[in-house]
Amino acid sequence: MPLNFRDRFNVPVLQNGEEVAYLVGNSLGLMPQKTRDYVNQEMDAWSQLGVKGHFVSGKEDLGQDVHQGPWYSCDEPLHGLVGPILGASEDEVAIMNTLTSNIHSLFSAFYKPTATRNKILFEAKAFPSDTYAMESQARLHNLDPNEALIKLAPKDGAYTLSDDDIIKVIEEQGDEIAVVFFSGIQFYTGQLFDIARITAAAKAKGCVVGWDLAHAAGNVPLKLHDWNVDFAVFCTYKYMNSGPGGIGGLFVHDKYADDQRPRLAGWWGNNAETRFKMLDEFDPIRGARGYKQSNPSVLCVLALRASLELFKEAGGIEKLRERSIQLTNRLQKGLLASPHYIAPENIEIFGNSGKAWFTIITPLAEHQRGAQLSLLFGPDGTMKKVFDYLDDHGVLGDERNPDVIRLAPAPLYNNERDVDLAIKLINDSINLINGSA
Repeated sequence: MPLNFRDRFNVPVLQNGEEVAYLVGNSLGLMPQKTRDYVNQEMDAWSQLGVKGHFVSGKEDLGQDVHQGPWYSCDEPLHGLVGPILGASEDEVAIMNTLTSNIHSLFSAFYKPTATRNKILFEAKAFPSDTYAMESQARLHNLDPNEALIKLAPKDGAYTLSDDDIIKVIEEQGDEIAVVFFSGIQFYTGQLFDIARITAAAKAKGCVVGWDLAHAAGNVPLKLHDWNVDFAVFCTYKYMNSGPGGIGGLFVHDKYADDQRPRLAGWWGNNAETRFKMLDEFDPIRGARGYKQSNPSVLCVLALRASLELFKEAGGIEKLRERSIQLTNRLQKGLLASPHYIAPENIEIFGNSGKAWFTIITPLAEHQRGAQLSLLFGPDGTMKKVFDYLDDHGVLGDERNPDVIRLAPAPLYNNERDVDLAIKLINDSINLINGSA
């Protein structure tokens, strides 16, 4: 039976009252209805308790609990909720900061370049913030990014990187590579990398392995502990619906739980029992939470909690993945049947007719993608016209230059109607562009 949680979210509506087909959860997830209740509850607690809200529920002063619990420990319930989504124990995850700041935090602890092993292997077309982070990490260690960074790009004529090509570079240059750092799912193409296989190859060569799971966490099942991943970072405002600029998180494998390695330390990573004794010596919490720095935003934490509780209620990430595959397969099947679809290998043959067309640059095999399909449009200018037509008629995806529209059915709130409407409107818009409506 299909999951039925759509009515637990606030779905945008058109002027005529019809719900939008919101296929952009890969950029920003919809707001769970419970989020407003949780946030308002904490606003009330702040107004009634003031600073006492850090340590009391309200019963002591007001005779009743007025919020979810003391702010001091507001993030603790989230570790048990997010752990199963990542394939990690509670001690291996920390809810903190945002994505790029967490990249820097973990690189400060795990990137230890030497004279012979100092390179970072990652994507040439990574999300720009990741690229900026890698370049700055090289410079912080007085290394030339042009020499320290190995940037892998797809082969000529290809849109995606081959897992085999990544592993070949690891096998050939692994003795020089300090850290292998890829995205679990590529933001532009939607390609799902073989995290387990790449990690195993890198570990065999003595490399530290980290992953940016911005587009994978909450989208596909992960087994970070079992795959022996050293560290990972993730955001929560996409598939985990925590809201714009929502709090991020990180994973550190349990084999490092008692490791006292230097890090960017802060008081929220200190032993909770001695935190307020204000001792000079840092005593890290065991595991990933020892990498925390500052106390988290209570409102961001509660917004994430509202969504993670729905993940649990829905039966977990495995159950959601089953529904996700159904929806994305339906979207893919309908798009492949479009008269305007051209297979990537045929674009040079049929793509210069002057007529509008599209292809799918996401791998078609379901084990090589998550929820997202990336549609590349041609000729130049077509994508913007199609995107505006979709937006005007109630389908919301997102545009990524050059020439791509990303569509990502989210299993918690999207349905067959959303998918079918997107297919229809893409065909309708191209018919109009080509003058064949």
